[in-house]
Amino acid sequence: MQDEGMPGACKSAGSIIQPHLRLRDTVSIMIGIVIGAGIYETAPLIFQNVANVWQAFGVWIAGGVLTIIGGLCYAELASTYPRSGGDYVYLSKAYGSWAGFLFGWTQLAVLMTGSIGMMAYIFADYAVTLCRFGAASEFIFASGAVALLCIANLAGLAFGRGTQNTLTLLKFLALTALVFAGFLSPHVERAQSSGSASGGSLGLAMILVLDTYGGGNDAALVAAEVTDKARNIPRAFILGAALLIIVYLLVNAAYICALGFQGARQSKAIAAEVLKSSLGPFAGRAMAILVMVSALGALNGMLSTGSRIYAALGCDFQMFRRLAEWHPKRGVPAASLLAQTAIAILLIWFVGTQNGRACINAFLQSTGFGALEWSGHGGFETLLRCTAPIFWTFFLMSGVSLFILRVKDPSAVRPFRVPLYPLFPALFCAMCGYMLYSAAVYAGKLLVIGALPAVLGCILYWCGARRTARV
Repeated sequence: MQDEGMPGACKSAGSIIQPHLRLRDTVSIMIGIVIGAGIYETAPLIFQNVANVWQAFGVWIAGGVLTIIGGLCYAELASTYPRSGGDYVYLSKAYGSWAGFLFGWTQLAVLMTGSIGMMAYIFADYAVTLCRFGAASEFIFASGAVALLCIANLAGLAFGRGTQNTLTLLKFLALTALVFAGFLSPHVERAQSSGSASGGSLGLAMILVLDTYGGGNDAALVAAEVTDKARNIPRAFILGAALLIIVYLLVNAAYICALGFQGARQSKAIAAEVLKSSLGPFAGRAMAILVMVSALGALNGMLSTGSRIYAALGCDFQMFRRLAEWHPKRGVPAASLLAQTAIAILLIWFVGTQNGRACINAFLQSTGFGALEWSGHGGFETLLRCTAPIFWTFFLMSGVSLFILRVKDPSAVRPFRVPLYPLFPALFCAMCGYMLYSAAVYAGKLLVIGALPAVLGCILYWCGARRTARV
């Protein structure tokens, strides 16, 4: 990408974007985004699809190894092209402006904003167990969380960074309490811990594990703001992935210690049951607080990193030039943060309320599609099921871009190179391909609906954006 002819907002952004994220800040963003509610909600499903404890730990370790390999690939891309926007930059350079545009557009229209809405509703689902004040409680909690964290990020770099670090620290403290509760549980059934059972689908277990590890690549979106990029970007990806493996293995070990293998398989609320052994009747409230803190950390990380995608999009495409505006004193992409928050709250209303879902179903029925069955966290699981294949398509394209850019841009300074090239990048691409296939099978007919934002993006690009591409 070039600076010639850039909109004025992008020229000023270059002087506003200053490196301020230290190694621990970048790792905090990565951990904060990845550890959401998955470790509490998918663990029983994973246990149900393995034959014994050792298989369970095996899939978590395998998922962690693949996460480290993916982190190595992103470490090379992010340290070679340390511009704000992450995948947007790599896709644009490797395939052309159309790929970057589609990535940025779909993230803004549904992928990142939908993930934000999903995490906000996870927060809301548990918040209402502590305080409910009417039929609109979930919507108010979800939209309120998004709005307040947007304000925290608009307050400036220091406040936004402090918010993320605080939420990640609280998340670690909560997880530490959960692990101790499991290991010190007075109801340990060690005989069950080594038992075996008929396994389900090991492939499904792997899919669930990889989904739980997902999101670490978002740390690349803030590469321009990392200090000592050549050293800290690779270190952040490697250290972050290693910490995730340790945390996930310890939490699963706590589940097994407290409930036994069979008990963990049959659990409907596994973390709450572990806490119940130590906290008794207060376990439900403790569990709600645990998940709410985890959800807020992930939500804040996505709000912060996602806004960098649209700021990069605005720099290169005239129709989105307003999104490229950074606040001159606070050093944040204010316009992108506000646009992302507005769309996320709009999705929360459409997908998470009865009236909104009725509007969507009425539109789908008018175009020949059947009404959707909304389920799970305000209905956002249905939305993400529709769009998961699009997400994994872009993820796969980013992996392949490493090969393309090695050939297309051989003179680029690469402070970090993926070890055992091309083996590790090939393994990462194979994982993405497998997840893409699995997501397409899971989406089924909903894949057609999920592809609509991408199709609309193609139309937008063809009708006007391609003429103003600044790649």
